[in-house]
Amino acid sequence: MNVENEIYNVVDENDQILGTASRKQIHKNNLLHRSIHVLVFNSKNELFLQKRAPSKDENPGLWDTSSAGHVDAGESYDECAHRELWEELGLKANLKTSIKISACQETYNEHVQVYSCITDAEININQEEISEGAFFSLSQVQKEVACNPAQFTSSFKMLLSLIKDIKNISSTGIELENTV
Repeated sequence: MNVENEIYNVVDENDQILGTASRKQIHKNNLLHRSIHVLVFNSKNELFLQKRAPSKDENPGLWDTSSAGHVDAGESYDECAHRELWEELGLKANLKTSIKISACQETYNEHVQVYSCITDAEININQEEISEGAFFSLSQVQKEVACNPAQFTSSFKMLLSLIKDIKNISSTGIELENTV
């Protein structure tokens, strides 16, 4: 199926399903919809970032969270997170729900459920989706975003601002100083 013809749930400001529409219709009409982001950490507390493939229709060539994607119509946030993690990084992991971000301009009108996991498993990037990826310390990421903000997606920059006060990363998820 052509990516523009993928069908997603259209939701309201409270993330309640109103109906369905194609990806093309949703983006053309700025309709609220759903997505997930997965933050993959290794045992050194480094965060894996992906650089989106230059062929992507949204944010080509920009750095983004470890894994991200739209929630298909009829799919749960959890199902989508596992699907995207496998499709993009070849990973199966125990995901922990971290935070939820309400739809806004920075998230491209998407309600975003954020997950996290810790793994030292080998990552096999899908080169149709991702041009490169690597693990970075959070301080490296924060410095790079501050120096080169145009190299990162707006949703990742927003998410980074929310997680910059990470207190602890463990197998139970991310513990934040301040939650949203």
